[in-house]
Amino acid sequence: MSYPRILIIAGSDSGGGAGIQADIKTVTMLGGHAMTAITAITAQNTLGVQAVHPVPTEMVLAQIDSVVSDIGVDAVKIGMIGSAETALAVADRLESIGAPVVLDPVMVATSGGVLADAATIESLHELMGWAFVTTPNLPELEALGGEADLTARGEMLLIKGGHAPGEIITDRLVGSEGEIARWEGARIHTEDTHGTGCTLASAIATGLGQGLDLPEAIARARLFVRLALRTAPGLGRGHGPMAHGAVRLDMGPSGRLNQISVPVSDYAASRDFYEDLGLTLIVDSPDQPYARFEAPGGATLSLHGQQHGVYLECDDLDARVTALISAGLVFDNEPVDQAWGWREAWLVDPAGNRVCLYSAGENRRFPPWRVEG
Repeated sequence: MSYPRILIIAGSDSGGGAGIQADIKTVTMLGGHAMTAITAITAQNTLGVQAVHPVPTEMVLAQIDSVVSDIGVDAVKIGMIGSAETALAVADRLESIGAPVVLDPVMVATSGGVLADAATIESLHELMGWAFVTTPNLPELEALGGEADLTARGEMLLIKGGHAPGEIITDRLVGSEGEIARWEGARIHTEDTHGTGCTLASAIATGLGQGLDLPEAIARARLFVRLALRTAPGLGRGHGPMAHGAVRLDMGPSGRLNQISVPVSDYAASRDFYEDLGLTLIVDSPDQPYARFEAPGGATLSLHGQQHGVYLECDDLDARVTALISAGLVFDNEPVDQAWGWREAWLVDPAGNRVCLYSAGENRRFPPWRVEG
């Protein structure tokens, strides 16, 4: 993948959980170069928004022009826009940029603070006309006019379902021809959800800037958000920030080394040994026998009675295996889905060591049977 240049047009969050701060972290973790045009300065923390100071429209445009004229732009993410005047002026500038735009129609912070007045919300329709995809949650969708009205205008929407009741969250990509794709995932129960919308939109923009198609970019962005939610550090007394930096081995170039499995003869002794070394036990199945540990930084190590080797994770396993077969490598099997939630293909190196190419998503570090400690 390329090193995409992502222009972020959004507000600053003094608490570091959302806004420009979350955007920069997301773009950086996913391998892009983040550039910014700050639209507003906010005083906010996990408990709420205490003050908002919009940046003058001329200064927002000056920031955009500065980076576009020198560095260039591969994709744009727009979040909190600051004012109706700025929204209309930015919409005019987008015509000359010529890069895909991801619009997160920010109206209310996770903590409940209002970040857009009625005039600004109305002006978002002008920005939506330039957006490749807009990512409203359910309240934002209603405020903007509803799914039927927006898709009739030709808008592409990623409708986020987190505000709907139930244990399964469904996100839907819809356009003028109806539903294009949908994704479902179990609800992650946490109060540390500050910045989820900003992070998702920035992750999608980074994927588009790297050349992913829209469904691929959305799928990877959703995984990024879910992993960052699962590892949230628990800061503040309200809706805390996620852990963007804790997913460095879960996302990235194909073939990343993040799992090793070693043989075991005395299960209890080996399990205790690795716990004594400071690794965190996350799967404990003595009947298998099988154990999985998480090391600082996110790599995992497994103890297995039979199957062991080196594991290289691929985002698109099937495409990677096909490419390697074309290059002359011989695999023991075609990629196959396993009962433990991984998709795997095995081969052997010249010295006889077994190597597994696989994809696992959340299930490497967060399987349904993870030991909670």
